[in-house]
Amino acid sequence: MAMSLPEIGLSVKRLQVKHHRAATEALEPLGVTLVQWDALRHLHAHPGASLHDLAVLTFQTDQAFGTLAARLEARGLIRRVSGAGRAIRPELTPEGERVFVAGSAVTEKVVRESFSVLDADETAALGRMLARLLAH
Repeated sequence: MAMSLPEIGLSVKRLQVKHHRAATEALEPLGVTLVQWDALRHLHAHPGASLHDLAVLTFQTDQAFGTLAARLEARGLIRRVSGAGRAIRPELTPEGERVFVAGSAVTEKVVRESFSVLDADETAALGRMLARLLAH
């Protein structure tokens, strides 16, 4: 029996939650949460990004990301450096880079295992469909 559109939407959300929980658990030995690792990931991918830009990329408010950045800075994973004008920009420290790289392997493994029930053609088709939905 085919799923209804609301059931499909709920299934997408359930898969997201499944990934979030599994990644959070897998990242625990590194001492970071998925939200913290995601901030490191976006900072790695967007060096020089403002706190506001990073907040948008991580689906957070500016205030929430500011609090997160303060925690990451206290842990020695990022440092704040002067940017153009009065801007202060965060950047990864060597320890932040190490945690980002280690966390990348961990989170990739979580997602790979989750999608392992699909064959290569199914994975490719799902990727194409998601890209179309996100572009719409």
